[in-house]
Amino acid sequence: MSKTSVPSGLLAIALAVALPMAVAAPATAAPEKVALVSETTLPHAMQFNGTTVGGLSGVDYDPRTGKWVLISDDRSERQPARIYTAELTDGALRLTGTAPLLRPDGTTYPKGSVDPEDVRWDPWTRGVWWTSEGDRGAQPIDPSIRSATADGAFASELPLPENLRILPETGPKQNEVLEGLTFAAGGSRVVTAVEGPLMQDGESPTAGQGALSRITVQSRSGRVLGQYAYPLDKVFAESPTGGSANNGVSALLADRNGYLVMERAFVSGVGNSVRIYRIDTRGATDVQDVPSLLGAHVRPVHKELLVDLADLGLSKIDNVEGMTWGPRLPNGRRSLVLVSDDNFSPAQTTQIITLAVK
Repeated sequence: MSKTSVPSGLLAIALAVALPMAVAAPATAAPEKVALVSETTLPHAMQFNGTTVGGLSGVDYDPRTGKWVLISDDRSERQPARIYTAELTDGALRLTGTAPLLRPDGTTYPKGSVDPEDVRWDPWTRGVWWTSEGDRGAQPIDPSIRSATADGAFASELPLPENLRILPETGPKQNEVLEGLTFAAGGSRVVTAVEGPLMQDGESPTAGQGALSRITVQSRSGRVLGQYAYPLDKVFAESPTGGSANNGVSALLADRNGYLVMERAFVSGVGNSVRIYRIDTRGATDVQDVPSLLGAHVRPVHKELLVDLADLGLSKIDNVEGMTWGPRLPNGRRSLVLVSDDNFSPAQTTQIITLAVK
C-alpha cells in the first residue's frame, strides 16, 4: 500500500465524476439551531490507491491547513488498517492520499489486532491520534489511544485508565469500547468516550431504560484529570423481529464550553437513529475512583439536544459514526461534518453530511 500519495489527474477526475452532487436541504426541514447544507455519498467498495474505501468511522478537519483526515475501521482484513486524507468542496469528498497505520517496529498491524474507530489531527504536532476498540475474545486485546505521524508512522501510545482495560469481569463490553476522541484546552487534554456502560456499570440501553457510559479527560502524558458519567438515551424502538437493538456514543467533539456527543442507535428491522447533544461536564461527579456506577449516587453530565438527524430531511440515516467541525460557512455559521460507516456492506451507505450550526 502506498503512503500519502496524491491521485493522478485522471484518477482525480474519475473520483470527481463518481461522487454525486451535494443535495440541498429543504428550507422547512431544519430546526432553528441546525440546518442541512449538503448530503452526498461515496460509491460502494470504491477503489483508491490499492485500497477498498469503506468503514469510515472517524473524520477530522485541520483549520490551519484545510486538510481532512478519515479513518477506516478495517481490522487489516481487506488491507492494512489505514487513514485517508481528503478535500471537501461543496459537500463532495475527494480523496487525496492514504497511509497504513504502523506499529512501533514499522510494520502494519496484523489481521484482527486493531479495530480503528476515531481519528483527530494533533493541534500541536500536525500528526494524528486514533483509537482502537480492542476485543473481548479468547485472547483479549485492550483498547488503545495511539498517535502517529501524518504518514501513519507510530509515534506514541497513551496509557489507559485501569477501568478501561478488558478484564474477565470488569472493563468495556465487546464492541462498546472507545468510539469518541477529541482534543480540548488547545490540545493539552485528550478526551475519550466509551460507547456503552462498562461491565461493572450495568446493562446496556434497552427500549425500557437508558444507561451510563463514561467520558474520560486525560493529559497528553496520560494522567487522568477527570472521568464523568454520561447518560445514554433509551433505545428508540423494540425490534419487530426480535433482533439486535442498541444505543451508544459513536463520536465526541470539543465545543466552546463543553462537548458534542453523538448517540447512534440501531434497531434490527427498523433502522438507525442519530442524535447529537451538547454536554457540559461542569458540576458532574468525577467518577474515576467509583468502581461501579450501579446504585452509586453520582451526578452525570448535563446534556441538551442539539439535533436529531431525523428532523433534517435526509434521504437516509445510516450508521453515522464520525463528526468534526469544518470551515466557517458563507452565512457565518459553523459547519459540522458527519460521516457514516457502511461496514463494507452493499446494503449500507457511506454518507458525507454537512450541517450548519448556529
